[in-house]
Parts: sequence; C-alpha cells; structure tokens
Amino acid sequence: MPSWSKPVKLAAAALCALLLSMPAAAQLRTVPSGAERGVLSHVSGMMFELNGERIQMGSGAQIRDASNRIVLPGMLPPESLVKYTLDHEGHIHRVWILTPEEAARPDEEKK
Repeated sequence: MPSWSKPVKLAAAALCALLLSMPAAAQLRTVPSGAERGVLSHVSGMMFELNGERIQMGSGAQIRDASNRIVLPGMLPPESLVKYTLDHEGHIHRVWILTPEEAARPDEEKK
C-alpha cells in the first residue's frame, strides 16, 4: 500500500462523519408564536396536569425536549416549563420543553 493511503482514508472518514452530522446541527427549533407558556407534569397514561388543571393528551401529540427530540410522556420532568398548543378538542397537541434561554425570554404580546 502507498504511504499516503492511510491519511487519505482517515481524511475521507472524517469528511463523511462531518457531512453526516450536518443535518442534525442544521435542525431548527421553531416554537409557534401562538404557543402558550405553562407548567406541565405527567400524571399517568395520557393524562397531564397543565397549570394545575387536569388535561388529556390528544392523539398524534408530540412532546419535544430542550434538544428538540421527541420524548415519551413518562419522560417529561415534573413541573416542566413548556410552550404548548391544544387541538380542536382542547387536548394537548404539541409541547416544547423550554431551554433556560427560552424560559428567560418574555412571551410575545398577542395582537
């Protein structure tokens, strides 16, 4: 094997790793401006407590953690500061667990 073969293979592997990680780094976290702020805790199954009131999670609902990964309802930390939207039946539809930076930002004023 030529002496330059090993460095070329290492450089190619590093380039592949970099290119494969780019889509994850480019993923944006977009919380809709109409999302409400609240405190959410999982009670059991599809039942939650939102701002002290019991509420059910709707079908197809998603909970996203501070890294924007989808998490299961039981993985929601107690009394999580979140932004959320409700579906047409008043059930939880989308939840975003806030990062410390997002939590520190004031909510946009509604028009």
